[in-house]
Amino acid sequence: MSNTNTVKTDVLIIGGGPSGLAAAIRLADLLKAKGLQKEILLVDKGASIGSHLISGAVVKPAVFGELLPEVKLEEIPFDSKVAGDAMYFLTANGKIKMPFHPPYMSNKGNYTASLGEIARFLAAQAAAKGVQIYSGFAMSEILYDPNGKVRGAKCIDTGLDHHGNKLENFVEGTSVEATLTIFAEGTRGSLAKKLIEKFGLQKGRNPQIYSLGVKELWSIPEGTIGAGDVYHTMGFPATDWGIFGGGFIYGLKDNKIALGQVLGLEAADPTFDTFKAFQIWKTHPFVAKFIKDGKLLEAGAKTLPEGGYYSQPKYYTDHALMVGDSAGFLAMPALKGIHLGIYSGMKAAEAAAIAFEKNDFSKETLAVYADLVEQSRIRKEMYPVRNFRAGFGKGMMAGIFHFGTQIFTCGAGICGKLKTQPDSQETKTLENAKKPLFNDKYKDFVPQYDKVTDVFYAGVNHDEEQIPHLSVNNPPTYADINIKQFGAPCQYYCPAEVYELHTDKNGHQDLRIHAENCLHCKTCDIKEPADGITWSVPNGGNGPDYKYM
Repeated sequence: MSNTNTVKTDVLIIGGGPSGLAAAIRLADLLKAKGLQKEILLVDKGASIGSHLISGAVVKPAVFGELLPEVKLEEIPFDSKVAGDAMYFLTANGKIKMPFHPPYMSNKGNYTASLGEIARFLAAQAAAKGVQIYSGFAMSEILYDPNGKVRGAKCIDTGLDHHGNKLENFVEGTSVEATLTIFAEGTRGSLAKKLIEKFGLQKGRNPQIYSLGVKELWSIPEGTIGAGDVYHTMGFPATDWGIFGGGFIYGLKDNKIALGQVLGLEAADPTFDTFKAFQIWKTHPFVAKFIKDGKLLEAGAKTLPEGGYYSQPKYYTDHALMVGDSAGFLAMPALKGIHLGIYSGMKAAEAAAIAFEKNDFSKETLAVYADLVEQSRIRKEMYPVRNFRAGFGKGMMAGIFHFGTQIFTCGAGICGKLKTQPDSQETKTLENAKKPLFNDKYKDFVPQYDKVTDVFYAGVNHDEEQIPHLSVNNPPTYADINIKQFGAPCQYYCPAEVYELHTDKNGHQDLRIHAENCLHCKTCDIKEPADGITWSVPNGGNGPDYKYM
């Protein structure tokens, strides 16, 4: 793709994850069946397809048969079929095996997988169907026609210094004009965020709420865990702090193990640190035994949109659709989004095919996307648990009680709509926060690995000469509110040590941003109070370089 010209295409898909690739594959098949010749162009900001993808991951396989009926299940690069599936409640030093799985959390018939491997496989399938795929291109701006309707997107300008001055290697970003643009950027997509704000697509919906997941991939001695053995944990240490979430341990082939912790971002304490909590969780005897004498291979972090059915934005407007995590297609409490992302991509493709047949890309025509979603597997999984995550808004125990009751009330269609509020508004000032969650019990805790070490194992790389992709929105307000009242929470919750609160000899404090560490989890864009920080795309190809995450 040229970096100097305007490119025109019929369909532009922004994001090479499972939802974007599924949309490309399904649309290519539908257009061929209808005898319509249209160009589909997919652009991903990662250096290669899959390099920015991270998930647990345990995947429901049935969707692949629907997306690729010509492909046998054994051809899909899953890691291992789930062989054992257990849930444990961890106490400070012990464990209690749950006698049964909580509803919706069984993994029978599912597969462990690397999401990057799945995406690389889907990309090959899409390319074989004629989809043009370009990685390493970051789309930084939505293009609009004179009537204010979406007409594509523009790649970020490169060859700029920190202050935006043009360097000798300056190249203006390519503008890609498209009849239809599909936003598949993942959680808190930077362009999807702008689209939602511009067209009021969140109006009447609950605010989206999130969790942050921190994951490591280890090589371990043979016999430590079986490939396909799946363990989930509740309790320690999350219950010490009343934080929603838990841990996962997945046995993989070739003597590897994936483990991580996913915790809600609703903590009132501005000093709460999910990465530190993850490292504390790893010290529990039940967890520690799995990685004893092991070797860290990869590490990373991502956020997950957990608000559910009521927090989803309106995911269509004139000439534009949203799919996957960008539109909140994730089912709680199963914590499954990969298959739903693929289903959403398929339904978006079906809506797009109808629009091409009619040559009408108005929001009235594209509204069929919502109808298709409502008639699909997506609603069957998301609607019955539509209040699950909101039920934990008043604490862990209240959430568990509410979950127990809503299985019957929501399943019968007689429960009301619980409200949520943005995670940034849950954060309290230092003065008003309860006793800091990391109290004396963990005051002197020294983690096995620090944040910078895990950043190294994520393969993070950013060009030194570019405008920082992380920005404080209003520096004076940030100093008066975020630093003085909240203590700059970003220095704690960021899993990559991007933010540093510096104090000079006169006691003046300012925030220093080490954008080169960024894992692209976007927690800062979500959690920082008072609309403090905005995450934007850096140069294409920058960021983590995940191999098997």
